[in-house]
Amino acid sequence: MHPNSAFRWEDRAAMRALVSELGFGQLFAATPDGPRVAQVPAVWLDDDTLGLHLARGNGILRHLDGATALFSALGPDGYISPDWYGLGNDQVPTWNYVAVELEGTMRKMNHDALVAQIDRLSAEQEAKLDKPPWTRGKMDPKLVDKMTTAIVGFRLEIAAWRGTIKLGQNKPEAARLAAADGAEASGRRGIAHWMRNA
Repeated sequence: MHPNSAFRWEDRAAMRALVSELGFGQLFAATPDGPRVAQVPAVWLDDDTLGLHLARGNGILRHLDGATALFSALGPDGYISPDWYGLGNDQVPTWNYVAVELEGTMRKMNHDALVAQIDRLSAEQEAKLDKPPWTRGKMDPKLVDKMTTAIVGFRLEIAAWRGTIKLGQNKPEAARLAAADGAEASGRRGIAHWMRNA
């Protein structure tokens, strides 16, 4: 995470909310074959446990149970031009972003826990859509059983939380807001919103 303490984010409730909103991230682990990463959907199982699942054929899979791993969720981000600050020529370009890193121990789930995780993840994501929600009950149960054998569920038992919320908090408020306007005008509405509320 960013070394400047001005950008340190320690609000766990807000970090949980970001991970819930995104529902997706990258899972990193050291393996005998070198470092590996997998892109995974994610859902909170409780305040300190994240549920994840991976395709059974993913090479990282055989190294995960009992291993220490790192889940990274990247929220809005964007390039910030020094011109946008209005502070003169002695500014430099930067990249603003919101990110959460969760480090912990991976524990393999049994089939029933995996199905419950998928149901929870689907319910959370379907609730964000403007339509009647999809549920597993719409499928043939035999097909559900067949499809869930192609994935493996894990619990990430979180031991360390690291968050970065780099939004120009080290600049005067007027400069940060001007940069937010520039970011929005260039199509980076997500990071502009966060910058305005820093």
